[in-house]
Amino acid sequence: MIKDLTKGAPIKLILLFSVPLLIGNIFQQLYNLADIVIVGRTLGVQALASVGAVAPLFFLIMFAVAGMTNGFAIITGQKFGAGDVCGVRRSAAVSTILSSVLTLFFSILCAILMKPILFLMNVPQEIFHDAYLYIQICVLGLIVANFYNLLASILRALGDSKTPLYFLILASVLNIFLALLFILEFKWGVPGSAVAVVLSQTFSVILCFYYIKKRFPILHLKKSDWIFKAENRKEDWLFIKEHIDVGFPMAVQFSVLGIGILIIQSVCNTFGADVIAAFTAALRIEQIATMPMVSFGVAVSAFVAQNFGANNISRIRYSVIKTSVINLLLSLVMAFVMRYWGTDIVGIFIGNDKTGVIKIAHDYLWISTIFYFFLGQIFIFRNALQGMGKALIPLTSSFAELMIRSFAAVYLAVKYGYFGIFYAGPIAWVTASTILTIGYFINIKKVIFEKKFRMAKKSLEE
Repeated sequence: MIKDLTKGAPIKLILLFSVPLLIGNIFQQLYNLADIVIVGRTLGVQALASVGAVAPLFFLIMFAVAGMTNGFAIITGQKFGAGDVCGVRRSAAVSTILSSVLTLFFSILCAILMKPILFLMNVPQEIFHDAYLYIQICVLGLIVANFYNLLASILRALGDSKTPLYFLILASVLNIFLALLFILEFKWGVPGSAVAVVLSQTFSVILCFYYIKKRFPILHLKKSDWIFKAENRKEDWLFIKEHIDVGFPMAVQFSVLGIGILIIQSVCNTFGADVIAAFTAALRIEQIATMPMVSFGVAVSAFVAQNFGANNISRIRYSVIKTSVINLLLSLVMAFVMRYWGTDIVGIFIGNDKTGVIKIAHDYLWISTIFYFFLGQIFIFRNALQGMGKALIPLTSSFAELMIRSFAAVYLAVKYGYFGIFYAGPIAWVTASTILTIGYFINIKKVIFEKKFRMAKKSLEE
């Protein structure tokens, strides 16, 4: 259902919008958690390490796709907030064309270069074969992930955060069933888990298409939405450029974050299967723990995009300050939960008898939880800036985060071993959140000034 976020109590709207996102994000993580539990329990630590060794590469690719589609959807949300129905349809068409072409190109390129990439990542020889098959299958199914991310982003841009949730739940259940079927019954091993992921994502895409066709007339694209006419060439290219100016920096920004994680994983891979398995399990659990912050950020992006399109700047300022306060409370709660129960959850994934692996995971969680507040601030201020179409500061913060994370991972690993890697992420979070917070307040003041200037100019003209 379409939801107008330009009217009503801002925090209530954001909270109600973020709850389905939170549940949906948790179920999306179940795709990966199903891999860990099923692979780790049925195939052993080495099989889990083969998935974990290439997981950051898969995240990098998915981050790029998600960043691009989320960026395109911001324009869709701004057009909806401005009441431009034709603009919403044209935005959906342009987003589909751009994301499909770029995703196909990227997936083919990655598939061709996969083996050299895995060698550069220091993937151990004993797990190389399974790791290669797993990531190749995921990359070849990337177009499916692109369509789901695009359709879900557009639905959220129009205020519907519940429908993508329902489809994710169904797809997650299907993923678990298929993974068990392919691994236990068909004996496909690690590749069977990847096939299950791709097939379940395909199912969610089919559901999205069907739902939009039945319930979203505003997204029923016409022939004119796809065709660029010679007389409107300049206007059409400016419209495409508007999407590129937001979508590409977000794709690069998300990619940069993925590269940082990839570098850490490459360093981690040099410490053997036990460290890889521990790091993989701890990161996946942490991703679930930080989902409330992620969901808050996505809700802020949709809220800001619609209100920016409607020129409601005061609502944007109010919502960002209040969500920052809520983020402080969330970070404290999730840090407490992870510090005292996180390692017990790791034991569920890999078995309580793997005490060495569990100890390594415990050490990571004990360090990272101290810095959850800074991670939450990243999600809020980055999404607020992106919702206003301000891509430069988020992009700058991402490059800063990459440099700090990479330097810290390599330097601290040499000095303190794998224990030093655990500090790389938190140090990068502090750096990025500082840049984004300062950048947000500078940009919001600039937007307010521009609004007052336009109003004064209009008053003089009248």
